Amino acid sequence: MIRFTAEFVMSAFARVGWPRWSRSEVALAGRSNVGKSSLLNALAGVKGLARTSKTPGRTRGLNFFTVGDTLALCDLPGFGYAKMGHGEAAKIASMMHEYIHERVNLAAIAILVDCRRGPQHDELDLAAMAADRGIEVIPVATKCDKLRRSERADALKRFDSMRVRPIFCSATSGEGIDELRRRILAVDRSVTVKHADSR
Repeated sequence: MIRFTAEFVMSAFARVGWPRWSRSEVALAGRSNVGKSSLLNALAGVKGLARTSKTPGRTRGLNFFTVGDTLALCDLPGFGYAKMGHGEAAKIASMMHEYIHERVNLAAIAILVDCRRGPQHDELDLAAMAADRGIEVIPVATKCDKLRRSERADALKRFDSMRVRPIFCSATSGEGIDELRRRILAVDRSVTVKHADSR
């Protein structure tokens, strides 16, 4: 098992609250209820590190976690939650857009997609947005424990539009967790943030 120690630092609800450090950041993004919090807990091996809920749309801010001495994770709010008010949804969308487009420290985005449905317009738009900035995209096919072996090939084909082979992951069975840890830690080795975002 790969060593991966994560610690919660802070939540930010506006640019002024972004941490000012020189760490490379990997964002975790995906639809509400895709399993981001459960996956983050599995990555860190700490059950209560990120709060999980059966209610979609629980995460409303950017949650920052340190990983080792030079890396950080940013857990983004889930998108596509229909019951959220229009004004609040627009505010969260604007906050995420600003972070993805302007955060100097952002080095990679792990885009979590339920493996049973595959990426939709929102996920593909997010991947294109990252590509425009030269940010690495790491597709993660979540909840793979829900698939039968015979369904794997079809599930994999659903990710063809992302042009990067996904990592099949399950926070329940542990499948793919070590591989995802390895990919995230490789970002830390390959990217150097020369200047902390102090804006």
